[in-house]
Amino acid sequence: MKKKFSDSFNGLKLALNHKAVLVQLILGLLAIIGGLIIKLDHYEWLAFVVCIAMVIAAEIFNTAIEKMADYLNNEYDEKIKVIKDLSSAAVLVSSIGALVVCVICVLERILK
Repeated sequence: MKKKFSDSFNGLKLALNHKAVLVQLILGLLAIIGGLIIKLDHYEWLAFVVCIAMVIAAEIFNTAIEKMADYLNNEYDEKIKVIKDLSSAAVLVSSIGALVVCVICVLERILK
């Protein structure tokens, strides 16, 4: 069990060395700061945390898929492009969902 956690934390360390993952982490931290400023309630915090984790996890999956694809074939390949585009789309969809949740929470605070 200790080895599994060690491997997971190593993977997290590796993920944080990738610009796209780091950008998502920074955006998540900015969302947390914004949440503190507007004083989110417990349920809004739950939504924020789930959304932030979902987007970062999607970006890590995307990075892993891109690394695997590059490992398998380092030259341009239309099939690999489709795979990379699909994994990138997953990040986009999770990011849009997170943005919608954020906007709803912020608008509710502003309109009160």
